[in-house]
Amino acid sequence: MREQAGFRMGPFELMDLTGLDVSHPVMESIYNQFYQEPRYRPSPITAIRAVGGLIGRKAGAGFYAYADGQKQVPAAAAVPDARPSSVWVSHASERGNAMVTKLLGALGVTPEGGNQPSADALIIVTPLGLDATTSALQQGLDPTRTVAIDTLLPFEATKRRTLMTTPATSAAARDAAHGLFASDGVPVTLIRDSAGFVAQRVLCCIINIASDIAQQRIATPADIDLAVNLGLGYPKGPLALGDAVGPQLVLETLRNMEALTGDMRYRPSPWLCRRAGLGLSLLAGEA
Repeated sequence: MREQAGFRMGPFELMDLTGLDVSHPVMESIYNQFYQEPRYRPSPITAIRAVGGLIGRKAGAGFYAYADGQKQVPAAAAVPDARPSSVWVSHASERGNAMVTKLLGALGVTPEGGNQPSADALIIVTPLGLDATTSALQQGLDPTRTVAIDTLLPFEATKRRTLMTTPATSAAARDAAHGLFASDGVPVTLIRDSAGFVAQRVLCCIINIASDIAQQRIATPADIDLAVNLGLGYPKGPLALGDAVGPQLVLETLRNMEALTGDMRYRPSPWLCRRAGLGLSLLAGEA
């Protein structure tokens, strides 16, 4: 979240700073005060870790280990030397295809043409809200050669790229994708299959919750953004962030995550749905 979305802290850093002995009871209180609204449901992981004493920096151990108060970060994995013999980029998303094709050009690679990959090509898909497995199956692609890349945010605006494999992706395809997309020195994070990568899920949920706060008229859109900017130090207020990403992309991502997981946490707010459909800013109020 720091290097891909520009946040000052990732969520685990933040919880280690505040301490789960403080954060988890607050999250449970908010959840119950909103009558178990799924969007506010805490993770069971925080309850387990709090009971186990892994509450954060002040205890010397949380999501990170600490030595003399300093966070200990594991060394990054070495970038593989492997490179693919050829690369094919999915055409399921015109936007995603254009983004990855442009990036590959900057890396000195020209992707294959055609509607289907060759027998040996590394297959790149660009899902929003879906996992790599669903993308491969929906498009009739070989899952052993399929790797997904996060394209919600422009590559030019990020300092890290995220790749996602299917459970069937071969080590050779995984390493070739890692080596290729890290070949210009930009770090790459590899994750296992997940609905909406990491940044997609976190960002779109933040934007959606802010949209629903506006929908309930708890605060004006401008005041919501101001409160988050002053209180949390986000790079943008959540509604301005939604405008920067694109309300239509946020809506697509949320709908796909809801459909894939069946989790009501991801159901889009009417505020977001209406403004995405009408082409309005998420900061736009009503007369």
